[in-house]
Amino acid sequence: MDQLRPALDATARRAERRLRQTLNEKEREIEEEINGTYSSSLLDEDGANGSTKKNMEEGDSDSDEDNTPIYNPKGVPLGWDGKPIPYWLFKLHGLNHFYPCEICGNEAYRGRRNFEKHFTEARHTYGMRCLGIPNTKHFHGVTKIVDAQTLWQKLQSTVTKDIFDGAKEEEYEDSHGNVLSRATYEDLARQGLL
Repeated sequence: MDQLRPALDATARRAERRLRQTLNEKEREIEEEINGTYSSSLLDEDGANGSTKKNMEEGDSDSDEDNTPIYNPKGVPLGWDGKPIPYWLFKLHGLNHFYPCEICGNEAYRGRRNFEKHFTEARHTYGMRCLGIPNTKHFHGVTKIVDAQTLWQKLQSTVTKDIFDGAKEEEYEDSHGNVLSRATYEDLARQGLL
């Protein structure tokens, strides 16, 4: 029985230590055991300081990873995880193309999707308002100030042409079935010819 006592004590200590470990610590320990770099010096006899030493080492490795510069030779934007997105995805979304907008103060938008989306954003709307032009669907895709102003002038002329003018376009019918404009009808009525 005395020969098995050290093995039983070591097993009990290991079981207690495993209960106190976090999931990351357990995974790291398993990885170290698989790779063969498991260090038994991290644990003292009762296993109490093993996890704190491991946490300190883990914190050191995280800070080393944070300080290392990210390898990004092609200037690809970073994803949600802080790493560059894959180059094929960068090209697929057209993020290698820049679309400038003069109305937004020569702001360049990366990718077609961001460019299309910016027409409804506050910066573009403010630029259109400063020009005295409403930000309607007619101006979607127009990025030059001169183009927007000429389009606005054309729209105003067609809009004023399409406005109903009662004096010119209102029609009246006399008792004989003749269709007359409003001005002509009123002149004839004043003269008593109807």
